[in-house]
Amino acid sequence: MFNSRKRLVILDADGTTIDAFPAIEAAFSQHGLTLGDEINFQKRHHLFKYLGGVKEFPSIVRKNIRPGSRAKIVDTLTEVYRSEARLYDGIADLIRALIAAPDVMVGLVTRNITRQPLQTLGQLFRRHDVDLEALDFIAHVPLSETKTDQFRALRKRFDINPALAYVCGDEHKDYVAAVKTGMHPFMVSYGFEDHNRLTSRFDIPVEVISRTPDELCRRVRHALALD
Repeated sequence: MFNSRKRLVILDADGTTIDAFPAIEAAFSQHGLTLGDEINFQKRHHLFKYLGGVKEFPSIVRKNIRPGSRAKIVDTLTEVYRSEARLYDGIADLIRALIAAPDVMVGLVTRNITRQPLQTLGQLFRRHDVDLEALDFIAHVPLSETKTDQFRALRKRFDINPALAYVCGDEHKDYVAAVKTGMHPFMVSYGFEDHNRLTSRFDIPVEVISRTPDELCRRVRHALALD
């Protein structure tokens, strides 16, 4: 049925491999905007994450409806990502190990909203001694599209058995896209959605959720026998 016996690992960027909250917070603060604390940030839906939540909503809306204000925030966010944003501890070593594994196809699928996102992420990862050109694929998915089609296309492109395919993500939509395409989800609760939101609201099994970057790295390494 499948000619290849290789394994596939799809990595999410913001909130899974990249510690995005400090970068977003720094960019917004330069424009007089506040995101609140990270715990509350994780509980908001997409719109409120980037607008500061209900409490800060009125003033932030007034600032963001000014002509060109959103573009300026994205410009600032791009610079912060390229010069300051960091990968979570242990992630760079994990990615290098995945790249070095001869029977693993590994790459990045992201919705990153900076300018020229692939170039931006290239600079960020390069500061951590990870060359994105060494990955087997990099895909940027517009906010208007789902990741499901992208995941399925990548699996078919490399002729990978779904039972040998894995997705690492931090939002319930990553879980849904993984399950819909027959892949195993490695979920994390330290990113854009917290543990309670993932388990209570979306019924994601606790067995597939890592609470820390270190736990994610150990799970992936164990599953793929990288050690």
